[in-house]
Amino acid sequence: MQPTWLVTLAWASLFVVFASTVVVLVDQFVLGYRQPAKIMEMVWPATALYLGPAAVMSYRKWGRPQSPRWMDRYGNPPRASRHAPTTIQTYHCATHCTLGVIIATPITYGVGLEMFGSTLWPEVVGDYIGAVAIGVAFRYSAEAHAGGRRAWAAIQKFLRSDLLTVSVFEVALLGWLALMHFRYFHETLRPGSPVFWFIIQVGLIIGFLAAWPPTLLLIRRGVKTELLGTPR
Repeated sequence: MQPTWLVTLAWASLFVVFASTVVVLVDQFVLGYRQPAKIMEMVWPATALYLGPAAVMSYRKWGRPQSPRWMDRYGNPPRASRHAPTTIQTYHCATHCTLGVIIATPITYGVGLEMFGSTLWPEVVGDYIGAVAIGVAFRYSAEAHAGGRRAWAAIQKFLRSDLLTVSVFEVALLGWLALMHFRYFHETLRPGSPVFWFIIQVGLIIGFLAAWPPTLLLIRRGVKTELLGTPR
């Protein structure tokens, strides 16, 4: 039995992140602040799914001023902080993992998969495979110039620029989920519970924090050179 305070906290947190996601979606698609890098129209709402108001604040500071509508009204966007590129590129990789969790987790639990007597390991494997597949798909969408080599170019670019940060993110998420599953909840959590998704949300935040340093390292070493969505 989950404590009432935890269920209440989970519902409140989920309400806040869903409301934040709606705010970003309305701003982009209803108010017309579309992003020049179309992939960012997925990245910003996905970020709001776990960072909530913090994602809305960074979107309004770094994302919204990049839209043609904003620049038509106010001119050039304000100068961004030196940490903006790293943060936004971490949002990119975190989006792969976030969407991977949302897609893979209900499937693995719905099918009832177990590995080594636990439902956790199929979930983790499914999340990681989903994150990699989505990351390659994102890269594929940006490789129109590659012609017939488009798929191979997308895979190469993902392996070189994104695999490290996605892997670090997933390891951090796995550690958190393993702690919660085996130490505190003894595998009683299921996707139908708000507490389950609250724990996933916290794990995504931990994964984001873990993935930020390797993202910075890749940018400094010139590995991440195509910084989509970063302030100009």
